[in-house]
Amino acid sequence: MLETDTKKWSGILVYLECYNGKLHPSSEELIGEAVRLAETSGDAIYATGIGQKMEQIQEMLEGYPVKKVYLYEAKDEYESSLYTEIMTQCIETIKPAIVLVGGTYEGRSLAPGLAVRFRTGLTADCTGLTIDEEGNLVQSRPAFGGNIMADIVTQFTRPQFATVRPGVMQKAEKDHRIVTEYITEKIEKTRKEIEVISSKAEAVEKGIADEKILVVAGRGVKKKEDLDMLRELAELLGGTLASSRALVEKGWMLPKEQIGLSGNTVSPDYMITCGVSGTVQFMAGMKHTKNIIAINEDQEARIFEIAHYPIVGDLYKIVPELIRIVKERR
Repeated sequence: MLETDTKKWSGILVYLECYNGKLHPSSEELIGEAVRLAETSGDAIYATGIGQKMEQIQEMLEGYPVKKVYLYEAKDEYESSLYTEIMTQCIETIKPAIVLVGGTYEGRSLAPGLAVRFRTGLTADCTGLTIDEEGNLVQSRPAFGGNIMADIVTQFTRPQFATVRPGVMQKAEKDHRIVTEYITEKIEKTRKEIEVISSKAEAVEKGIADEKILVVAGRGVKKKEDLDMLRELAELLGGTLASSRALVEKGWMLPKEQIGLSGNTVSPDYMITCGVSGTVQFMAGMKHTKNIIAINEDQEARIFEIAHYPIVGDLYKIVPELIRIVKERR
């Protein structure tokens, strides 16, 4: 299925990750990124989703600037071979130049199989996308442990597949004057009997990427027990506690609580970092944070380069005072 005539392919297709009438947040982020890319390329935007209760998915999509949406009602949850077959047929119908897939468990399973089907390129875990002068998708992603950013181009084949890290891109604005064409189809095929190790519901469970307020513990935290102090501050502010890689490696925090290229990408409204030095891989995972309050004794810490409110001082003196102030105001 190798396609070398790139002129036959146009448009941007977004894969919508659906579960029981709910849309994964990364899907809305991908629509936003497709809109931004289309401003340069002039391409039409398409979307496709597979799952149950697709009429609810249609309601969630109302107002997004998508030309045409293909929705497939399936009896079962995600199953690789079935979803790959449906998506292959959809892509052959639309012939999009670009296919964007969320860098989730499902997306990382689906996208490679599709790229093999079409004998074309796939760049995984992209953190940036642009269109070059020749109309190719420039796919940026960290390499060599996050020390450099690599730009990758699929120049001679189509479509151009990219999975995008959740939390990196911004959602599109809705305009309810927009009229979108919906094409719905019921899939009668069922998956073979397989052992379900984990439910897809776990993939859409709320995590630190969905939080609006984060308190982040870094290497400056001296003992595991001291995390209770930071967790108390997070809870008082209506947020949650997250971590840099250093504390995950110590076993004090869980990998799902880690921020950075090897953890989660987040974009909260407010973040308070406590004893976080600010490595390249950490800062790349939170670059869209709207307000960053950084607490660190080292005035040369790299986190101060991006902090909106830098505080040079001892977190063991500052955090208890913050807790006291918040409690008083409550």
